[in-house]
Amino acid sequence: MRVQSLTLVAASAALLAPSTFPDAPPAPLPDPARILLSGTPDRAVPLRADRSGVRVGPLPHGPAARPASSSRARPDTGTGARGERTGGDRPVRAAELLARVRDCDPVSRGRYRSDAGAPADIPVCGTRDAVYWKADLDVDCDGRPGDRCNGRTDPHFTPATAYTESDGRPLDAERLPYVVVPGPSDTWDPGEDDVRGGSLAALVHGDRVRYAVVGDVGPTDLIGEASYAAARSLGIPADPAGGGVASDVTYIVFKDTEVRPIEDTAAAGKAGERLARKFVDGG
Repeated sequence: MRVQSLTLVAASAALLAPSTFPDAPPAPLPDPARILLSGTPDRAVPLRADRSGVRVGPLPHGPAARPASSSRARPDTGTGARGERTGGDRPVRAAELLARVRDCDPVSRGRYRSDAGAPADIPVCGTRDAVYWKADLDVDCDGRPGDRCNGRTDPHFTPATAYTESDGRPLDAERLPYVVVPGPSDTWDPGEDDVRGGSLAALVHGDRVRYAVVGDVGPTDLIGEASYAAARSLGIPADPAGGGVASDVTYIVFKDTEVRPIEDTAAAGKAGERLARKFVDGG
């Protein structure tokens, strides 16, 4: 998990009017001077351009949400009213999702940086059923140590994640595709849009669509990060020290959904495809 008690300066901004996504960037926020680890002496922690910060955890569990199997998406029979075939019998394409999120009706009251020192030009946008943003992808390797994710391969490795598996252990970044959301702030509080640990997400990069869960929480002014497994599934270099991609990853998180248990990747894939089909069809 990323630090929750951050000495980062957040900018207050008026609500943005609907615009083409992404919109022109406003003036950048002041650079964060330091990150303070909860329970430790005041000390500077270096920020890297390819990572969003240091993590500690886990977070206390919030109120339980409805599981993905009881989400608002309806089963797709694959046939229309007159028996003709519909889009339900094929996977949702990247182009369909990107067309659905082409425009931006902002739900954030300000904008995020992709990395420390970068311009604050990324809004979080929303519809009735989802929130979404377009950013880079930095590789989150935190959680249970493994062959690829550990203190030797990642100098900023932390053996914890904001949310945990059903047995209480940290998530496994090498195996579980998950995304990172910013910590609650005046800019945006994910919980206000029914986004929580285990919420279903669709990731789009190039012509690939992959499904994931919300698994970690980051600093309050940065956005654009996903697990080692998520990066690999999208064909993005997953090396935690130098991997990731600088732009063109679209994150779509479906509101009021939850995968139980959070580590069930098969359930996430099945429910994610169903929700994505409903989303692009405007249902």
